[in-house]
Amino acid sequence: MGSEAACTLHLDGRATRGTALLEQHDLVFRGPFRLAIPLKAIQSARASGGSLAIRFGARTATFELGAPAARWAGKITNPPSRADKLGVKAGLIVLLEGMPDPAFRAELESRRVTIVSKAPAGGADLVFLGADRPAALDRFAPLRLAVKPNGAIWVVRPKGHAAVSESVVMAAGKRAGLVDVKVVSFSDTQTAEKFVIPVAQRVPSKIAPKKRAG
Repeated sequence: MGSEAACTLHLDGRATRGTALLEQHDLVFRGPFRLAIPLKAIQSARASGGSLAIRFGARTATFELGAPAARWAGKITNPPSRADKLGVKAGLIVLLEGMPDPAFRAELESRRVTIVSKAPAGGADLVFLGADRPAALDRFAPLRLAVKPNGAIWVVRPKGHAAVSESVVMAAGKRAGLVDVKVVSFSDTQTAEKFVIPVAQRVPSKIAPKKRAG
């Protein structure tokens, strides 16, 4: 989620100034002390008048966030789906490379995207590359040519696998002329890292000039 805001935290009868962070798995407070509340442990999240009341276990933590309070409550009670985090939207062209997961394919189909095994002319909007071994990263360079200039390549790799670690994947992406911009949890056992073409290297789409009447 990646949201951050200065706040006052009310907890156990004391008020403390610090910074609150709404992360992918935790709501974190950093100040004179650190508090990390797993999102799955939150029993309720209610916003009122700029305050966010979080109930977890037998305790309640109130974050005075101001305007972001209602938005944070919505994110906590209705977290984005995996497809949302991956930027999957209706109408996109999605290329799957080494992604045999039928559940993921069904998830994509439910978003009404066009799934292809070979990039069409003009490229795909999103490319998902399954990388369970280092050799799969050799596909980075050709896939760079298969994605639209403003599209993205997601590398899905096993968590805790030294041979395809974050540093290994980032190095492969750099060699292919790509930059990494985001990391999300793809599943309990897999991580997805997003790579894009640098803005300065994106070739704008060629639009045919309008014909003049007469």
